[in-house]
Amino acid sequence: MWSLVPPRPGACNLMNSRREAVSMRRKKNRGIPNRRKSKLGLPDLEHAKSAVLVSLRSPESQRSYRRSIDDFVCWYCSEPRLSFNKTVVTRYRIYLEDQLLAPGTINVRLAAVRRLAYEAADTGLLSPELAAGIRRVRGAKKLGMRLGNWLTVEEARSLWQLPNVHTLKGKRDRAILAVLLGCGLRRGELIDLMFDHIQRREDHWAIVDLVGKGTHVPTVPMPDWVKKTLDEWLCAADIRHGKLFRCVCRNGSVWGTEMTEKVVWHVVKEYAERLGVSKLAPHDLRRSCARLCHDSGGELEQIQFLLGHVSVQTTEKYLGCKQRFRQAVNDRIGIEPQT
Repeated sequence: MWSLVPPRPGACNLMNSRREAVSMRRKKNRGIPNRRKSKLGLPDLEHAKSAVLVSLRSPESQRSYRRSIDDFVCWYCSEPRLSFNKTVVTRYRIYLEDQLLAPGTINVRLAAVRRLAYEAADTGLLSPELAAGIRRVRGAKKLGMRLGNWLTVEEARSLWQLPNVHTLKGKRDRAILAVLLGCGLRRGELIDLMFDHIQRREDHWAIVDLVGKGTHVPTVPMPDWVKKTLDEWLCAADIRHGKLFRCVCRNGSVWGTEMTEKVVWHVVKEYAERLGVSKLAPHDLRRSCARLCHDSGGELEQIQFLLGHVSVQTTEKYLGCKQRFRQAVNDRIGIEPQT
């Protein structure tokens, strides 16, 4: 037969107190509003944007993400009370495609929006489920690859020798073009080039300890003709420390202690128009440096070290070695007119 065991003294009071505590906790939680939202206001977006920019180390990435997020926020706030979810981001992708933007540009914009959703969810402003849906939005398909500009040997030699060597601005411009073509630097790396970065390594001049894109520190060999052209500018401008390239006034004197990337852009554009080459950008000189090194017998691995690329596939894109145009495969296919 079963026997009833009397409860221990105080056990009922303990159970009642636990029930009361759970009940009080539930009542208390009912009064607390949920911080996670589906519709973010402008202050919430600005807070998430600040978190995104702080998490990026590269100034170039910060500038790109800031512009992409600002464009999305402008579009998002112009629509009537949209929820920040996968459907809205998909609509934004369709909006970007209607603007006839390149697939690469669209994917960069969408990457910034995904990062914005991730930071909003991480700070408790957005539901994790909505952030996960936004991260699943597909980017634009890239059909093929845009063809860049490469200079031939004659064009590259004529370009850097175009500036007037008898003026201070001409010597500076000639040094800028020589460094871009001979060393393959980015324009951001060019304006950050310091006097102490030029050193001797294994009986050869080189650019050392220069922090490049993605905080990489490549060691870039500098040819003797580039070093000679650079010395002519430094000697004429009497620069012995600090940044190597400065602004030059119209009266022919050095002004300030640095210059911006826009100056490099205008220098390349000015002499490209004189040469008769349209739509030539400073990055095309870096691409031309890689192509000329490859055509002269340079190894792909050494060109990768020169440009500071992490992936060799990126170097192959710079070389344009996927497709040949000088001896194209469809030049001689048997149906061309007989001569």
